[in-house]
Amino acid sequence: MAKKILTVDDSASIRQMVSFTLKSAGYEVVEAADGNQGLVKAQAARFDLVLTDQNMPGLDGLGLIRALRRLPAYATTPILMLTTESGDQMKASGRAAGATGWLVKPFDPQKLLDVVRRLAG
Repeated sequence: MAKKILTVDDSASIRQMVSFTLKSAGYEVVEAADGNQGLVKAQAARFDLVLTDQNMPGLDGLGLIRALRRLPAYATTPILMLTTESGDQMKASGRAAGATGWLVKPFDPQKLLDVVRRLAG
């Protein structure tokens, strides 16, 4: 059975690129346009990994990670930040919120797949 991945980003083009990359490798992908929509989708279904942007309207990536980590089903689920933010302070904030890892946009599709395979199988 294919692993299910939730990708959360307010950029439709980024969601499409991530989705295409992951689906091509056999993953099932669900998209959300912002943190609030991502949280609703995460509560409605179980995902093996979550990829989230940081800078989004409404609920940002750090807020989404904190909200997911409060849910028992997502206490240990890998959550990756995929964002243009690459500063040490932002990475530290991501780790403090519960992020498993960090990828910087623009992303290398092969690197994304390598990290996802390592974390989700």
